[in-house]
Amino acid sequence: MKRKADTQSSGQNGKGILKKRVKTALAEEDVQKCFRKGLFAKDILLGYAKDYADSEPYKHSVISSLINDDLLRKVRNEIRENVQFTPKETDIYRIHQSGDLANLDGLEDGALDKLPSLLKLRDAMYSEKFREYVSTVTDCGKLSGRKTDMAINVYTPGCHLLCHDDVIGSRRVSYILYLTDPDLPWKEEWGGALRLFPTKTFEDDEGVKTITPSPDYSKVIPPAWNQLSFFAVQPGESFHDVEEVYHAESKEQLEKDGGRIRMAISGWFHIPQIGEDGHIKGEEEKWGKNSSLKQLQGNPDEYDFPKSQPVTIEFPSKPEEEKGLEQEELDFLLKYMAPTYLTPDTLEEVAERFMDLSSVALDGLLSNKFSAKVKTYIEVQESTALPEKTSEIEDGQWRIAKPPHKHRYLYMQPSLSSSQEENADENPIKELLEVFLPSKEFRKWLELATGCDIENFDILARRFRRGLDYALAAGHDGEPRLEISLGLTPTPGWGADEEEEEEGDEDAKQSESSDKKKTKEKQKEEEPEEEDDIGGHEVYMAGEDEDDADAAIYRAASGEEDDNILFASPASWNKMSIVLRDSGVLKFVKYVSQSAKGDRWDISGAFGVKITEGLDDREEEMVPLPESDEEEVFNGFPDSDDSDSD
Repeated sequence: MKRKADTQSSGQNGKGILKKRVKTALAEEDVQKCFRKGLFAKDILLGYAKDYADSEPYKHSVISSLINDDLLRKVRNEIRENVQFTPKETDIYRIHQSGDLANLDGLEDGALDKLPSLLKLRDAMYSEKFREYVSTVTDCGKLSGRKTDMAINVYTPGCHLLCHDDVIGSRRVSYILYLTDPDLPWKEEWGGALRLFPTKTFEDDEGVKTITPSPDYSKVIPPAWNQLSFFAVQPGESFHDVEEVYHAESKEQLEKDGGRIRMAISGWFHIPQIGEDGHIKGEEEKWGKNSSLKQLQGNPDEYDFPKSQPVTIEFPSKPEEEKGLEQEELDFLLKYMAPTYLTPDTLEEVAERFMDLSSVALDGLLSNKFSAKVKTYIEVQESTALPEKTSEIEDGQWRIAKPPHKHRYLYMQPSLSSSQEENADENPIKELLEVFLPSKEFRKWLELATGCDIENFDILARRFRRGLDYALAAGHDGEPRLEISLGLTPTPGWGADEEEEEEGDEDAKQSESSDKKKTKEKQKEEEPEEEDDIGGHEVYMAGEDEDDADAAIYRAASGEEDDNILFASPASWNKMSIVLRDSGVLKFVKYVSQSAKGDRWDISGAFGVKITEGLDDREEEMVPLPESDEEEVFNGFPDSDDSDSD
């Protein structure tokens, strides 16, 4: 756990601050005093057990006023004054987190003396008395008191945790104990709720059943002071997320709302370990194996959408053919593309850069006339409210990507019918999907721009709605392929580079750049929140072998991890990225915050390419980003006396 500077001194011989200490169990009388009066009464216990058994979409329970109020207030104060948090972020979450509270016993006496109530709370929650209570309510079997697994999590505006089922290792029960401000009740409109997803069971012709989570959650549990939410970990069923904590409209409102700091102690109860009451030899291994089978039962990929619909090119280009663009091809491309990208010199420059880096980003790819048409269409679409339910949305042209533990966004695929150009004038997105990007003219241009021979293609329009949508990291099983992403996001504030597009006198450009910098700095001072946490960026990263990877294991974002990032692009307007991607590279689109000024729009395409000697010789690394700054530490509680906080 990261702590204040005055407790971070090392011991002799350079040893760290952790030391071995014998755990002492609380007496049963002391345990009961830690909880609210009457909690352990038999009728109360049976009432919670009945509510748990009757709950939906899967069995769960909520206990209000779990802990003795005076003790929990002391715990909160100790955390505010003595615990610091590390910001952590991956494709699936953004959060601030403490270290594992199991390590409290290893702190030096001076540090541990500052956290007596927190230590007492931890020991009370993992006491035999309370473990039996949870076991009775959930009917899940014995729980380990030796394997403690809990941490303090803080969600500030923009923080979130996307859909997952918590299944990993020997976890048996998941829980969240809220430590929000006891004197400023949390409001539902601030977000931060625990949301539970129902599942659907599909059965094929052979009677094989597959369970997948629905794209829409059905149960919302808002945070509340001293409230415990918990459920037995159910492989393939206990899908849940944590709603984004929403930004305030102004700094003044944020201060009035107490910073909208959603603090909670989260953790798991595990299967009994060796030597504990209830331990069964081989149970943990069997549990893990059954969990994996349960998650993979049936054919879950069959119910993933969108489904790939690659189109094979019947007459691919031949190496001996002339590669230049003919006049009729130029005439077609000029309807859609900026003339600059059709000149031999520019194409040669693009190809050289792509050959060097295996990626390239092209600003202003679409012509002014056609891009204006696209922008008008998108602005009209964003001004029209969308239905909330998936079924109502899918009555129109768009579908919803699912299941939500993999991705969620609106998508549109090209029609495979012969009447491709129908309604093209009314829908420029459809025209890009069905006329421009699948055309032999664009494919030929792409071959010239990359030096690759294209054999097939698969194109998809996507709309990532703010406050809802994302695509989690995933690889692909095929051969290396070209992937394009044509950014069509008209709203500002996504963190895109604003380069000078017009050439002119260098001194004038520098002066203009200076003015723009001053304007940006002034706008930043006036903005209530930073713009860089709105998400929506697309990232390519080197894959890792992480068999135990799980959404609820929080890994800090460090400079070392940033080295895995090969190519990253924020949501942008009229900008195409082209990346050569192999099967070992993961890709994701970060969750789009509700504070974004609009939705993220793009057209994504995958173009299968013929493997040539030139491709084989390319570097596997694409575009490494600069190393990140040193890891920051969060300590943003209002009225904190911590002089070491950032």
